[in-house]
Amino acid sequence: MNKTRLKIIGSQVLGWFFIVLGILGLFLPILQGVIFLMLGFLILSKTSPWAKRKLHQFEERHPLIAKQMNRLRKHPRLRRILP
Repeated sequence: MNKTRLKIIGSQVLGWFFIVLGILGLFLPILQGVIFLMLGFLILSKTSPWAKRKLHQFEERHPLIAKQMNRLRKHPRLRRILP
């Protein structure tokens, strides 16, 4: 298994982890579900076309949140895992 394949699998696992955590956060008062959902979709959008479409639809519907997500994309440490 080569290095790029491991990165793809790792980013998909991490993205799905955050999506599951976000779904739990929608029902539990302790977690902030929407934040984890958006982070999961940001990570998955790098490798998955359906996640990229859903994220784009969400950004068009909520421009203020899209502005904050663009700030996350420009962060130096997050640049490696976010598209």
